[in-house]
Amino acid sequence: MTRLIRSLSDAPAPLPGGPNYPEVGATRTGPLPAGYHHLHHTVRVGRGEAAYEAAGAAVTTWAMHRATGARVDSVAERAEPGVTLEVSLGLGPVRFTAPCQVIWTAYTDRSTGFAYGTLAGHPERGEESFVVDLHEDGTVWFTVTAFSRAAAWYTRLGGPVVRALQLAYARRLGRALAALAAGR
Repeated sequence: MTRLIRSLSDAPAPLPGGPNYPEVGATRTGPLPAGYHHLHHTVRVGRGEAAYEAAGAAVTTWAMHRATGARVDSVAERAEPGVTLEVSLGLGPVRFTAPCQVIWTAYTDRSTGFAYGTLAGHPERGEESFVVDLHEDGTVWFTVTAFSRAAAWYTRLGGPVVRALQLAYARRLGRALAALAAGR
């Protein structure tokens, strides 16, 4: 099995002013830290090697995020530790921008994905991973794992509504990824 898992500590030169939380890498190493809201969402997105390859590429090249209508601005074409990006969601002039940095990546025969951590200016503080797994039975599964807490006044004020929106977005990512894995 080819195994290539890299983390921010492997990156050539992490940018100053990196992640704004101390538990960097916890979505890979576990357990998720206390004091944060935890999110874990898993959904089947396809079957077979072709679906796995398509889903893995869509996750790591930002195509999955873009398929949901999110804007992703990054100088890198795919996820690698240390890469910074801005993800923004919203309609028209009302957009929420979330600056992030890729913390770790996994490019293996059976698991492909990455995690990004929040940077200053993000409305939340924490980390989120997006991983596609090819199981022995040929099914392809997508998992979002995250820990986060409010970093801006409006996310603190939003409380449970923000949590519901995060889960809704994870589900939307899963639906978008299933369509991309199927070639739609």
